[in-house]
Amino acid sequence: MGEAVFPLAEGFPVADRAAWLSLVEKTLKGASYEATLVSHTADGIRIEPLYSGAAADPGVPGLPPFLRGADAAGRVRAGWDVRQLHDHPDPAAANRAILEDLRHGVTSIALRLDTAFALGEEEPDGVLACDAAGLDRALAGVLLDLAPVQLVAPGRDVPVAEAFLELVARRGHDRATFQADLGLDPIAAVALGRANPEHALLPALALARRVALDWPELNLLRVDAEPYHAAGASEAQELAAAIATGIQYLREGENLGLDPESLAPRLRFILAADADIFLTIAKCRAARRLWAGVMAACGAPDLPMRLDVRSASRMLTRRDPHVNMLRTTAACFAGVIGGAEAVTISPFDAAGGESGRLGRRIARNVQRILMEESSLHRVIDPAGGSTYVETLSQELAAKAWPLVQAIEGEGGMLASLRQGIVQDAIAGVWLARLDDLAHRRPAITGVSSFPDLAEAPLPEEPLELEPLLAAAARALGERRPPERPVAALRPMRLAEGFERLRDLSDLALDEHGSRPAVFIATLGPLARHAGEAAFVEAALAAGGIASVTSPPLESAAAAAEAFAASGLKIACLCGVDRKAPDAAKPVAAALLVAGAVALYAAGRPDPALRAIGVDGFVHEGANILGLAEDIQSLVMGEAA
Repeated sequence: MGEAVFPLAEGFPVADRAAWLSLVEKTLKGASYEATLVSHTADGIRIEPLYSGAAADPGVPGLPPFLRGADAAGRVRAGWDVRQLHDHPDPAAANRAILEDLRHGVTSIALRLDTAFALGEEEPDGVLACDAAGLDRALAGVLLDLAPVQLVAPGRDVPVAEAFLELVARRGHDRATFQADLGLDPIAAVALGRANPEHALLPALALARRVALDWPELNLLRVDAEPYHAAGASEAQELAAAIATGIQYLREGENLGLDPESLAPRLRFILAADADIFLTIAKCRAARRLWAGVMAACGAPDLPMRLDVRSASRMLTRRDPHVNMLRTTAACFAGVIGGAEAVTISPFDAAGGESGRLGRRIARNVQRILMEESSLHRVIDPAGGSTYVETLSQELAAKAWPLVQAIEGEGGMLASLRQGIVQDAIAGVWLARLDDLAHRRPAITGVSSFPDLAEAPLPEEPLELEPLLAAAARALGERRPPERPVAALRPMRLAEGFERLRDLSDLALDEHGSRPAVFIATLGPLARHAGEAAFVEAALAAGGIASVTSPPLESAAAAAEAFAASGLKIACLCGVDRKAPDAAKPVAAALLVAGAVALYAAGRPDPALRAIGVDGFVHEGANILGLAEDIQSLVMGEAA
């Protein structure tokens, strides 16, 4: 007998977009649909609140154009590669952390070796392992044939790779089967100002050609797009930088005798995964779509992109760092659903310096939970066919491809970096993003929204660098920066502006015993001023400014008395009756007479309130960062 079919929709009217919009308009009660429900990405891609209709056919997993991943079975068999980044300057400390991670669920290691100190800077930015002996100390006890290592050393990738191969040969591993990632990415080194663009490519590609036959399982070249993302790039710009870099590696490799069919499978891409889950998923799919077009043009359409993701460094915060656990969990989820083969998650305390054991433990356990408890790998391409995801990925690819063509039109990625074209384009996007962040669009939880001025800093482990640096200097010999570097990309974090003001506030507390503060004058009944006062307190706290809130004020004299007792110099009115703003005039005048050097009001700007002496307004959508900077300057100036 066949199964009975129940027509569940029978008897209901057919729903369409027009009917839905009619209901939405009623719900919005006159508010703008565009302003309320529609958003845009940094590339200007429109994000609708609802996507309907059939999505474009995404193809089949494991087949060109590989939108749904390089493997027909996805990650079902063994899950994804759980990778952990290690960059502690002390090789011995790094080794202890590596062994602990490998014992507790990590399956591969990303080893960031120092390049900053080696190139003449004062502080290291990775493990101070300058040669094969140093790498041997950092990787002591690591079974390199079971726990693959990915080298990260932009600017010193060739000597580090040669030292690593020396170590592997010394340990007697079979060249025919040994797996690792040499991490040769000279264009990323140029973008970061760590290599001379005139001489960066040839040594890396020459090394790749030299080891290609003897080490058939090694990943040779890498395209790391995370530095572009960290410098403020939009998603399309990040994709364009990655694809253009990959194209240049294929072209230069072919000039040295490495044809695309042999080089492409040994070229790995890394994209940044951030807390915007759907945008990250769509970015991964767009990357595979774009690279499939490149490989088809090379005559190798059956070679998929080898894609990894790393959690975005720019989304991490120093303040309220435990919230980073949620951000990196979202990033890991997005990367896995996006089809990444390996995922690297930053510890929640990474933005504050050297990560501790708890940070590393949480980073690896986030991945294990998503794999073993949430079974995230058990479904092949769960996002496939989603109208939203497929539409967004198509639009991202459509935005990125003209950027790739423009880079190619300038002579390729290296030429575009040399001319500053890529850097200038990223800087333009970053400036627009900075303005949005200042207005808390979007808000950064724990920093620009819901801040805790009294939060205790994370404990720091003392680090004795002098002996390590002295030993590294002896091993390195000459230390000097590269000649004629390009304008370097500068990694930044979204929270930096607000965190800088919080740092100044902490400094004032340490030196003077109090933070910059504002007197909040509450007018009218509780129902009118309570919400405004709470909003102002939270907004000011985001900029490191404390609040002293008065009891409900019944007269101008009471306001002046309470303000004088507070010992403060700046006041903010909350609860002003906007229908009768002149009623607040006596209070404003009394506060100014009592010594207020600046007077603010909660709510939207109002000429009537400016007329009674109000200098600025605190409201949703205001430039809270600029407001806090002004108030801190006023307070510090008065204190001086």
